[in-house]
This record gives sequence, C-alpha cells and structure tokens, in this order.
Amino acid sequence: MARTFKDAKLVIASHNPGKVREIADLLAPFGVDVVSAAALGLPEPVEDGDSFTANAAIKAHAAAAASGLPALADDSGLVVDALGGAPGIHSARWAGPGKDFAAAMAEVEAGLDGKTGPNGKVDRRAHFACVLALAWPDGHLEAFAGRVDGTLVWPPRGDKGFGYDPMFVADGHDITFGEMDPAEKHTISHRADAFAKLVAACFADPTKNQPPVPEAGG
Repeated sequence: MARTFKDAKLVIASHNPGKVREIADLLAPFGVDVVSAAALGLPEPVEDGDSFTANAAIKAHAAAAASGLPALADDSGLVVDALGGAPGIHSARWAGPGKDFAAAMAEVEAGLDGKTGPNGKVDRRAHFACVLALAWPDGHLEAFAGRVDGTLVWPPRGDKGFGYDPMFVADGHDITFGEMDPAEKHTISHRADAFAKLVAACFADPTKNQPPVPEAGG
C-alpha cells in the first residue's frame, strides 16, 4: 500500500518554472504549502538514469535529502515514434543549457524528414510521457507514470505552454498544448494522468477527507 502524504509542506524538485507552476496548480486543491527547489537554492542533481522513473527518483531523493522535507519530482519528455523514442529522457538536453526549445523543436522536425509511415506520409505520431516521484527524507519513494498520445505539427503554434507544447496536438483535439488554456491541459496531459494516480494513492480527497476512488480505466 502506498504511503499517505500527511505533511504540510512539499518541495517541488524542479528548476523549470513551467513545471513548477503546473504542478503547484494541480496541488492547489489539497492545501499543501509548496516551494520549488530553485527557491530553496537546491542544486540540480545529475540526471544519469536510463528511464523517466530513474531520473524522477534521483531528483526527488536529492531534494528530500537536501531540504529535510518531502519532495515531488517530475521527469517527462517527448517520445517520437519515428525517431526511435527520441528525444525521450533527453528532451531537456536537446534544448541545451540555454533551454532553447525553439531549436529543440526544429531538431525534432528536421529528424522527421524522410521518416514515412505505412500510409506513405511522414510519421508524426508521438506521445508525452511523465513520471512523478514523491520522496520522503527517510528514503521512502512512490512513483507514478502517465502519458498522452498525439501528433506533431509544424510550424509550432501557441505560447501558453512550455517545452515542446507548441508542436504537440493531443488525440481528439485540434489545437496544440501551446494554444490550449492551462486549465484544459491540466485535465488531459501526461502530467495530469500521472498526478491522478499519485493523488489516488497518496493524498486524501479534500472534499471527502478520505482517499479518492480512481475512475475506471484510470
């Protein structure tokens, strides 16, 4: 059985303002006082894991140990079918030290050239993957994975998201994550999927004061 989160304060183990804002919004209904790793001046650990789960655990454990508080870390990225799963766990690194995601998106688009699918057209299928890892200072860890499938578009559209959002259209939608209102994105994103599983396992329902029951198929 997963450990229930009962603390009043939580570190969001990220230096990415977009991720911090999105996770803080998701946590808002639970009345948790959140603070980012950047605000605490915590160093960014070396993410040398071979999976989203491994890297999320590295960040969560490092922040929990350094702060003495529970820490929630996200490791996520864009997984492109035609690129053999790249950029994947290296999604942030493709943007370089200056976090130039315009250049990273252009690299993804360039990589699709000539990569055709069964229909003879460029294979633009992709998904966003996310793992949320919640660690306590005593070393305990809970981790939950989520994903959202979609299609890549070019040129990028919208400035409401971050990272690769402007070139990703989720299945069943006709606008990119970069064009989508954040509240709507929160209901369908890879991070929302992982967060729903985290909440069901580790957080009390704020409206019922008891653990929520996951929806069927979730």
